Amino acid sequence: MDQRPSRAARRIGAGLGLTLALVAGALAPAAAEAGPAGTAAAARTEEDTVRIMPLGDSITGSPGCWRALLWADLVEAGHTDADFVGTRPGDGCGFEYDGDNEGHGGFLVTDVADRGLLVDWLARTEPDVVLMHFGTNDVWSGVPAETVLDAYSVLVAQMRDQNPRMRVLVAQIIPMDPARSCAGCGRGVEDLNAAIPAWAAGESTAESPVTVVDQWTGFDTGTDTYDGVHPSGSGDRRIADRWLESLLPLFS
Repeated sequence: MDQRPSRAARRIGAGLGLTLALVAGALAPAAAEAGPAGTAAAARTEEDTVRIMPLGDSITGSPGCWRALLWADLVEAGHTDADFVGTRPGDGCGFEYDGDNEGHGGFLVTDVADRGLLVDWLARTEPDVVLMHFGTNDVWSGVPAETVLDAYSVLVAQMRDQNPRMRVLVAQIIPMDPARSCAGCGRGVEDLNAAIPAWAAGESTAESPVTVVDQWTGFDTGTDTYDGVHPSGSGDRRIADRWLESLLPLFS
C-alpha cells in the first residue's frame, strides 16, 4: 500500500495551493532536464510531484490510450512533475508512459458510490487532481441523470475528505451510438451531459473547484469509436486534447 499521511498533512498544513506546487515542479532544474518515463520519475521529489488520478470505467482503463497521449503531451509541454496514479496498471499503447489509473471496465459510478470503493483507492494513491469520465454504464443500464449526479456528489465528498484541496475535472461523457449500444443510450448521454454544468457549479468551491470538461461536443461515434461506445485512435486523440486544455491552466 502506498502510504503518505505525512505528505497530506504537510500539504494542507502549509497551505500550499496546487498551482504553487505545479510551478515549483516545473521550475526544478532536475525535473526540467529529465526525459520521459523512468528518468522523469526518478528526478521528481515527493513535494513537487502533482498526482493525477484518471477515474472511470473502460473508456478510461481498457486500454484508455488517451491517458498515454495525455501523459506524453504533458511531458512534451515540460510538465515532468505530473504523476498519474491509481491502483490499476496501464495497458500497452505503443510507447512507454505512466499508466497508473483508476479505470474499471463495466463499473457503474452509482455502484462505486454506493459501495464506497473510491475511499480505498484515494487512500492508496493520494491524488491532487482527479480526471473523471464516469457514467457510461449507468446510462446503458437506464439509471436517471439525477441519480448519476447524486453519485458524483458522493465521490466529490470522498475526494475532499481525503484532500480538501482536490481539483476535480468532470467530463461531459462521450456520446454512444444507439444502433450499437442501447436504444435510449444516445438520449441518456445527452440528458446527463446537459445536467452536469449546473451540478458542477453547485459543487465547486474556491478551495476545491469542480471544472466541467466537454468531451461530448464534436465527438463522432462513427469515426471516433470502434464499436459505438469506446474510443478509436482518433477518439483517444480528441479525449486527450480536451483534458490537456483543462489541465494546462493548472500549471501556469
